[in-house]
Amino acid sequence: MVRRSRKRPVDVRDIASEALTLAGGGRALLLQIAHPAVGRGVVEHSDFASRLMDRFDATMLYLTASVFGTPEELRAMQRVVNRAHAPVRGGQEGDGTPAYNAYDPELQLWVAATLYQTMMELHRRVFGPLTGAEADSAYRELTLALSNLQLSPSQWPESRETFDDYWERMVAALRVDDDVLLVSRQILYPRGVPWWLRPGLPAIRLLTAGLLPEPARRQFRLSWNPSRQRRFDRLIRWVALLYPRLPLRLRHLPRDRYLAKLHRAVRSEVPAHPG
Repeated sequence: MVRRSRKRPVDVRDIASEALTLAGGGRALLLQIAHPAVGRGVVEHSDFASRLMDRFDATMLYLTASVFGTPEELRAMQRVVNRAHAPVRGGQEGDGTPAYNAYDPELQLWVAATLYQTMMELHRRVFGPLTGAEADSAYRELTLALSNLQLSPSQWPESRETFDDYWERMVAALRVDDDVLLVSRQILYPRGVPWWLRPGLPAIRLLTAGLLPEPARRQFRLSWNPSRQRRFDRLIRWVALLYPRLPLRLRHLPRDRYLAKLHRAVRSEVPAHPG
């Protein structure tokens, strides 16, 4: 049974329980594909245009299994992920773009790092900053959880401060070519999303663009100006005002649904690709 959080989540399992996590999905995906090797792998082996929601669901299953899964569920998800990753590899491009191999620990670290950093960035903006001790504890616990599938904890930067240095270096090295730019538009303007999500897509696009580090936003050619910044700031203020006041059963509803989906997926071991 998953432990309920108090109003201001501090424990990692409580932070990861929040529906707020879903709002960062687009931002995390864009940062992942902006890595040249990950972007090349997505272009060659992915189909975001037709299966965006399936891949988003698979990413959330990965996160759910990592944070809340039992040992049996984690082992089952490892088998699922390994089957999905086996054919996903390619050679180095003529332009010097590094080869993509879904088992490469450096690329797996980047994918996991975008999930950690996006989750904590959203938490900071909506609930306020954690204390230093709370943030250190969250880093240790969450990086340990995100190492449950294919990474090992030793592959993460050893502290939150060294992670921040790693993050800045990685963001500065992101590169978006025309093919990846096309994939980014498929993420930002998805087809086949449920009807009830469509009215919220403009706000989700604004949130995604506003949460991106400025160098990444430039790479994706997302226009930004003082007016958009004010709209983004206003959106964050409203979310920070209203979201914490929602009942926990609503804030935790997506987690509960993904837990049920994880249980079903593990029982049948239906393939799901978290990338």
